[in-house]
Amino acid sequence: MSVIDDTLVSTVNDQTLAEASAGERRRARKAEPKERGAISIADRRRPGVKVAMWIIQILVFAGLVFAGLGPLAWSAKASITSSQAIISDPMGIWFQPNEWGNFIKAWNGAQIGLSLGNTAILAIGSTITTLFVCTTGAYLLSVLRPKWAPWLTGAILATLFLPGIISLVPLYLTILKLPVAGISLQNTFWAVWLPAGASAFNVIVLKNFFDSIPRELIEASKIDGAGPIRTFTKLVLPLSRPIIGVVALLTIVASWKDFLWPMLVLPNPNLQPVSVALPALAKGPTPFAVQMAAVFLTIIIPVILFVAFQKQFLRGVGTAGGVKG
Repeated sequence: MSVIDDTLVSTVNDQTLAEASAGERRRARKAEPKERGAISIADRRRPGVKVAMWIIQILVFAGLVFAGLGPLAWSAKASITSSQAIISDPMGIWFQPNEWGNFIKAWNGAQIGLSLGNTAILAIGSTITTLFVCTTGAYLLSVLRPKWAPWLTGAILATLFLPGIISLVPLYLTILKLPVAGISLQNTFWAVWLPAGASAFNVIVLKNFFDSIPRELIEASKIDGAGPIRTFTKLVLPLSRPIIGVVALLTIVASWKDFLWPMLVLPNPNLQPVSVALPALAKGPTPFAVQMAAVFLTIIIPVILFVAFQKQFLRGVGTAGGVKG
């Protein structure tokens, strides 16, 4: 019995030592930094390689800043420079005197202020319509889940594979004469607002986010006596604020730069957004400097919106994959 006991003790000790050594090896592997990239960690520690890496990073960063802010800075300076200076020496306008009156001429004489107001109205209306239609549609497919929900989801996904230009003519004919009412929506903002709400991409994005909401929360709201509308307004929408912010911002940007559809359904110049008014402005007798001032006023507003709401936008993109319970 003593031999057997000694054998068992030695076996247990060997297993313990083997497990301890294996654990030490795992910890050592975790502690060792992993080599990533073409340059090894040992080479990165060399002074010459460090200096070269810093120089390359600075050059790349400077190139990205120049490529991103260069056109914006040039348009800003061109908007307060005379037309003759811009045409004669486009890259030498930095040393030309400023003419701040170009903004006043663009705002009043070129009616950019009216066009920007129309653009804001179209963007706000399109955002409200998109959020109402897409959130309710995603709530139906994700939370209510009727029997025909998979078929409807497949049909919505199928529309993503169709180019938008295919539905342009049928949609335009529908706007000219609504099937049931028989009225025309041309030269009304509704002609832009209503089609903007039918966004299959936003429905799928919101549905995927709603799918990540724990079902326990929804079942708990049902137990507490909340109906579908109250669950939607008091539970689902508050939890979905990040992705709703992303969808709203993307809708505003898309509406801001949309050109073809507003040009077709809003032939009245007093109702046209700035994306349609700028090409018409270039065809008229407006000076080139005033046109550049109008362009700068047009592009600076989306930039300001993104800078102001970048935290909400990036947070919404980061949490679009799910909700932490």
